[in-house]
Amino acid sequence: MRLALKILFWVFLITGTGFYWLTHGMLDSIKTRYLEGVEETLVDHARILAAMVARDMEAQQFSSMDLHEAFDRAYGSRFNSQIYDLNKTGVDLRVYITDARGIILFDSARRAAIGEDYSNWRDVHLTLKGQYGARATREDANKESSSVLYVAAPILIKDRISGVLTVAKPTTSINRFLEMAQARLKLQSLVTVGLITLLSILVITRITRPVKHLTRYANDVGSGKKVQLPTLDNTEIGDMGRAFENMRVALEDRKYVETYIQTLTHEIKSPLSAIKGAAELLDEEMPREQKNRFLGNICNESDRIKHLVDRLPALAAVEAMKSINQKESLVFSTLVQEVLEQMRPVLEAKQISLSAQLESNLEVDGDPLLLKLAVSNLLQNSVDFSPENGEIEVILIEVPPVLTLEIRDSGPGIPEYAVEKIFNKFFSLQRPGSQKKSTGLGLNLVREIAELHQGRVTLENRSGKGACARLSLGCTGT
Repeated sequence: MRLALKILFWVFLITGTGFYWLTHGMLDSIKTRYLEGVEETLVDHARILAAMVARDMEAQQFSSMDLHEAFDRAYGSRFNSQIYDLNKTGVDLRVYITDARGIILFDSARRAAIGEDYSNWRDVHLTLKGQYGARATREDANKESSSVLYVAAPILIKDRISGVLTVAKPTTSINRFLEMAQARLKLQSLVTVGLITLLSILVITRITRPVKHLTRYANDVGSGKKVQLPTLDNTEIGDMGRAFENMRVALEDRKYVETYIQTLTHEIKSPLSAIKGAAELLDEEMPREQKNRFLGNICNESDRIKHLVDRLPALAAVEAMKSINQKESLVFSTLVQEVLEQMRPVLEAKQISLSAQLESNLEVDGDPLLLKLAVSNLLQNSVDFSPENGEIEVILIEVPPVLTLEIRDSGPGIPEYAVEKIFNKFFSLQRPGSQKKSTGLGLNLVREIAELHQGRVTLENRSGKGACARLSLGCTGT
């Protein structure tokens, strides 16, 4: 599982669990608070009504018939009271009155209940004992929503409990309020969890983006690409990235020096051996013609070592570059034309005919000096392997956003054994005719320059005769 998904999973799990317990606890708390509020109101109602009934009883004016008439009229009336989302259309309050023994004197819901004994009911029983009497009873034992709250108050006449008045309120409306409150709370909780998840995704994406950039950077470095360390912040991830970069530089420098010493030693050993052998033979008596041939070998091999030493600094400078310092937009066809003009004398010396198709106005972003060096090395390579009176074609191919330079020669092509090594440092093939070898740094330098410009270079045999070099670069313009 990816790091971002792991973090998101744990954030969602912790947030979801926290909101579940919070919502669950709040729903229970809301229900308790609603019931407390209703019961507190019923206590007031019971106390007020008990005081009124006590006054009538003390004056011997109490009449259950008058109460029944009043309640029947209230129960029979219909109205519309919009209480927020609840539309109340009728009275559902019940009142019953007992004497000091718990015998019913009045019941607004059941006239036939007069004379029944309610003394065992908790609200009546506790109130007659001078305690707070209340109960909650389900009208249907299987339905919690059928619960009815009963709150009683003593009927006091001359400080004596002369009876009990109970006010009863079904929880139907309360349940409706609770359902709406619960639905609203659940919706708000889901929206909140969704927003937290969305914000978490944004934050996690922001946190893990540098890790992805760093991973891509490490993979590119591992594959040998020239890439810059991505821009990182000053967090621990940034510190880790800079530590990676320092480690990479240290390891590359060490490997670079080791490889250079080994390869350079190997490449210089061959011409030195040839020079030493020719010099030893010069001490012997031999015809003048043969002596001149050995002297020519010594000069050729000396020139090869000199060229090798001269080109090493340029290659080392390019290899050390992590990015292009002087990048500018330039018309690539113009740059290629300039290189062709510089190479005219070399082409004419070997009587090589040149055909160029450079009809392109596309621009590339790069270092003009390095790009000229890359093009001239490719062209020089084609000249070196082309026979006298040969042909070279230079073509620009536009396939936006890529511009490709093709240089086709009429030489012998690339031997099969050399195809995979042609761009290796110090690898060189004998030139046709002279049988001389170059420093083996030219094509390697071209590859380094191409990669530095986020491009690529290839060299392969043509279907007929000769080889074709391709330099592909990103382009802009139309």
